[in-house]
Amino acid sequence: MPDLLATTPAEPGAEVKARLAAAVESARSEIIDLSHRIHANPEAAFEEFQASAWIADRLRAHGFEVEYPAGGLATAIRAVKRGGRATEGPRIGILAEYDALPGLGHGCGHNTMAASGLGAAIALATIADELPGAIVFLGTPAEEHGSGKQIMIDQGLFEGLDAALLFHPCDRNHVESHPLASEDVDVVFTGLQAHASSDPWMGKNALDALIMLFTSVGLWRQQLRPTSRVHGIIREGGTAANIIPDRTSAWFMIRAEDPEGYGKMRRAFEAMCEAAAMATGTTVDVSFSGWATTMVNNPVLAERFRANMGAYGITDMGDDPNSGSTDMANVSWVCPAIHPDLAICDEGVPGHSTAFRDAAATPRADETTLLAATLVAQTAYDLFADPVLVEAAWASFRSATEGRTAR
Repeated sequence: MPDLLATTPAEPGAEVKARLAAAVESARSEIIDLSHRIHANPEAAFEEFQASAWIADRLRAHGFEVEYPAGGLATAIRAVKRGGRATEGPRIGILAEYDALPGLGHGCGHNTMAASGLGAAIALATIADELPGAIVFLGTPAEEHGSGKQIMIDQGLFEGLDAALLFHPCDRNHVESHPLASEDVDVVFTGLQAHASSDPWMGKNALDALIMLFTSVGLWRQQLRPTSRVHGIIREGGTAANIIPDRTSAWFMIRAEDPEGYGKMRRAFEAMCEAAAMATGTTVDVSFSGWATTMVNNPVLAERFRANMGAYGITDMGDDPNSGSTDMANVSWVCPAIHPDLAICDEGVPGHSTAFRDAAATPRADETTLLAATLVAQTAYDLFADPVLVEAAWASFRSATEGRTAR
């Protein structure tokens, strides 16, 4: 990993960027301690009470005006540190995620995202008196399930931002992201109990309906495009082998490379649910939540991040061939945004795995977290220092979104 203090940052503003890198290095123990504490205490979506409290506390210590909880989410944070150079100027958002995966922990490495976001905010706070506008830190819960950022968007917490910056850990280094449109689906079949041996004909088997749905989905996959995904787990399958199950439930996720394709998949999935209920004499309830859309990559911001990254010897490896989904994409439809990835492990380690979880607390991950904090802070500084760059980012945003909808 590059030495933050020995490396000359990218121009323009290399001298100030070197100070930002030094500020991150000075806060090394604080940043890494937060990453490790969150990693050791994983909290699922909307339950990140410890992580959010720890972050809010550190932001206050560094002079931010902290709103916590923010909006209607108990674990969301919105913190502001105003620039001292002028009352007007850009409002640059530094984002952080900190939720874990149920049963796995930080298999997506969100502990590094929380710590790097805090690190970037700490670094920028050291030069706040020299900046126009404001540094806006947004702690965003429930990325893995529930689309917390969309809730925060709906609550107005992203209003007024001129850019939103967020790093994500990966097994590769790449600047642009191409997540799939995605939504969670909760499916509940309701049938009628009966004795499974003495009078099974009296029952209506909700498990049969759920198995039929999984079979339909399995057959459906042959006709799906290579970039489309549908996957699920059974949450409830019955209570005893000798009772006809009267209730079963499952959690599915549907994904597609564009909102239009997703809409077609959603309608087809609903039809499969209804068909399984009709075939088994049961009823079905299908509820959708946690919408995440596709990403509007901003080439202006991407170019600046890529240049800052390159100064530390990190090469953009190009598009990630493995696409998940993220509610950061929802933010990209609200203001100029980027979601670059930096490697915390060797290429080929899959995300959402125990191997990736373990990698997220290694010395390599720690160094990547510090580098990410530095690069996010430096890219934010590029925007604070150059109003023309901010306008160019907005022009690119408008061009990419005009006449299009996120859903």
